[in-house]
Amino acid sequence: MSIHIPKSLVEQINKHGEQDYPHECCGFLYGHVSGEERHITELRMQSNEREDSRENRFLISPDEFMQAERYARKTGLDMLGVYHSHPDHPAIPSEFDREHAWPWYTYLIVNVGKGKAGVLKGWQLREDRSSYDELELTIEKESNIQS
Repeated sequence: MSIHIPKSLVEQINKHGEQDYPHECCGFLYGHVSGEERHITELRMQSNEREDSRENRFLISPDEFMQAERYARKTGLDMLGVYHSHPDHPAIPSEFDREHAWPWYTYLIVNVGKGKAGVLKGWQLREDRSSYDELELTIEKESNIQS
């Protein structure tokens, strides 16, 4: 499985992570699936609704998930997954991330060290929920896609 994402959307994720630092940022990923490729064409930034431990946890409410799925149906897009940041930690899923993830979704994680966005990595939880597989991430230089 590989992920294709326009550079402009990577820049938006990075900016969101830097703005929310030292807390985790989060948002939804939309696009289309073509065989073993996922093409992210749009983001939907969310507020981290977690009230405690926001520096290493995020929360998107069930209502926000329902609205995100409605938006995907309305626009003909697939809701491909979620992105979030790891302030001052690597872009590797935590055990907490694994416990709260769903196997089909793509998870993009950006590490934000000392307020500056760094590495962005893509992950997918295995069907047996035992661990993640890192996905090949291709950042597209040019795109005609509106976000």
